[in-house]
Amino acid sequence: MSASPTGEIYRIDWLPGTDILHGTCHCGREHTAKDPVEMWEWMLAHPQGHQPQGNTS
Repeated sequence: MSASPTGEIYRIDWLPGTDILHGTCHCGREHTAKDPVEMWEWMLAHPQGHQPQGNTS
């Protein structure tokens, strides 16, 4: 887990007993993948400027 200068947190967890990675963006969106490259590509391509879940402004 790492935080960018703005405090946004992106998290990737390995699901024990599987080959599956579970990623969570700072906005709350989630993604699963077996390939670490696919997971990081999703994280890096995730839309910029979106708001965290629950933020309506």
